[in-house]
Amino acid sequence: MPHKSTVVLLFLITAFFSCKSQQHALTYSSEDLKIIPLSKNSFIHISYLSTEDFGKVACNGLIYINHGQAVVFDTPTDNETSEELIRWITETKKQQIKAVVINHFHDDCLGGIEAFHELNIPSYASNTTIELAKKEGNPVPQIGFDTTNELTIGKQKIVNRHFGEAHTKDNIVSYIPSEHLLFGGCALKSLNATKGYLGDANTNEWSTTIKKIKASYPDLKTAIPGHGEYGSIELLDYTISLFSTAQ
Repeated sequence: MPHKSTVVLLFLITAFFSCKSQQHALTYSSEDLKIIPLSKNSFIHISYLSTEDFGKVACNGLIYINHGQAVVFDTPTDNETSEELIRWITETKKQQIKAVVINHFHDDCLGGIEAFHELNIPSYASNTTIELAKKEGNPVPQIGFDTTNELTIGKQKIVNRHFGEAHTKDNIVSYIPSEHLLFGGCALKSLNATKGYLGDANTNEWSTTIKKIKASYPDLKTAIPGHGEYGSIELLDYTISLFSTAQ
């Protein structure tokens, strides 16, 4: 039998490394911007939005790089933090940003879009997002599409598609087949999350929309919500369940 103190020590060591393993490694960190690597090509960027109802909220976006080119999905929440992100991509990673894709018309998606426009980086969004952004008085994406848009970054295809209403009427998702990666934005909830802000939501259609996404991308391995921890297919299942009894 091992000595009692040895057992305690082994337990503490195991607990320490278990806790450490649950913390995401950061490839970049400042007061306003965090970047988490998912693979050699994909990174989550996190910025922060001050809200009246929910306080300071961490907001997820995505960076995908391939063969010297990059695309950003949702901007950081303001222009200054977007400039910080742009410097990391172009100076640290040595990638040319070819596009920024906007998930929906809220500030946590496009609050920093003007920093990209000033550098002549084109922005893409659904035509409904463009219409709602104008109506809201938010910065407006440049290039619109109705239902589906495909981009090629490096040598890989990216599909941006509107499946239906959920968090907003215009929310899209972006899928990178080579990474089996879905950026779901605010239509997708992290595990154990609440329903969140519903001021522009269609709670009756939310589950149906996520079911369509799940059926279209059965091979997805990584799913990124607009807020909170990323995961896999279980995030879609949780979101479907969360809104399946919506009234």
